[in-house]
Amino acid sequence: MNTKELETTDRGIRYDRPLGRISEDEGVVLLRLEMPGVAKEGLTIDVDGDLLVVTGVRAEQENSGRYLVRERPRFNFRRTYTLDETVDRNRIDAELSNGVLTVSLHLKEEVKPRKIEVKGR
Repeated sequence: MNTKELETTDRGIRYDRPLGRISEDEGVVLLRLEMPGVAKEGLTIDVDGDLLVVTGVRAEQENSGRYLVRERPRFNFRRTYTLDETVDRNRIDAELSNGVLTVSLHLKEEVKPRKIEVKGR
């Protein structure tokens, strides 16, 4: 799975790229993206052919006073990943917990590692 680097603009909208990491555990590729302050209603995850696209927005929290410092304003974000043929497109799950989005990409059964039993005497 590869990340695409051309993520900065689309139709005049600037997108930020949330930080992430990718690991594999027992036949599941885990994509974790940091997104503090993002609600699940602000997320969209699409699979379009070989592309997995995570987009969304972090809404700015309402403030009754005036800002003195504003380091975490509203922002749009997008990350695009190229899926290879080993990922089962019908078994992709996502969970948002404690400001981290985890996307589980299950590998097709035929590509999962397996042990071969040695027979003989």
